[in-house]
Amino acid sequence: MAEDKPNSSPEKKSPPLRRRPGSRSLISAIILAVLILAGIIILTLWLVYDPRKPQFRVLNVAVFNINTTSPPFISTAMQFTVVTRNPSKRTSIHYTHLSAILLYKDQAITPPMMLPPLVHGPKTTVAMSPVLGGSPVEVLAEVGYSLEADEAYGAVSLRMVIKGKLKFKGGGIWSRSYGMNVKCDVVVAANKGFVGEVGVISSPPCEVDL
Repeated sequence: MAEDKPNSSPEKKSPPLRRRPGSRSLISAIILAVLILAGIIILTLWLVYDPRKPQFRVLNVAVFNINTTSPPFISTAMQFTVVTRNPSKRTSIHYTHLSAILLYKDQAITPPMMLPPLVHGPKTTVAMSPVLGGSPVEVLAEVGYSLEADEAYGAVSLRMVIKGKLKFKGGGIWSRSYGMNVKCDVVVAANKGFVGEVGVISSPPCEVDL
């Protein structure tokens, strides 16, 4: 009796499914259209809520101490009343990681001072009055001599710098976080030995960089 021989012929494999050439292009086009539409919606909402850079200005300055008698160290304590305004009608501003420092001839004469977080509503004005200084700061010898000479003259040019981060919020939409650098140049009528509020000779609007 003859034995059945196994079928040695290879099994036929079904050809792989091929995706239509146009399907991938269609998916890419849909994704691109959705991204463009989302970008247009976000841009439209952003323009409607109209976020604007805040405005800063120094109004008053009080001098509690300027000590240049121990070069190369300077001890300074001053209070600056700074007014900041949010010019936007619909967007609030949220500040974090704020710090302030005082410069004379581009050299720090106070250590950095941390400031509390701040929420700035639309079309509102906020005043803050940080007291800067207290600890001695090492400077170049000529900086101390120049500051002493300006005190004797009765006019001292200073720069207060405020740094931090801010976010805009409008209609439930948050912006990304922006680094903020505010430079306030002010000339005060500081005389040697005088303690208290001094006259502000010049105080233009502060320069705000984001």
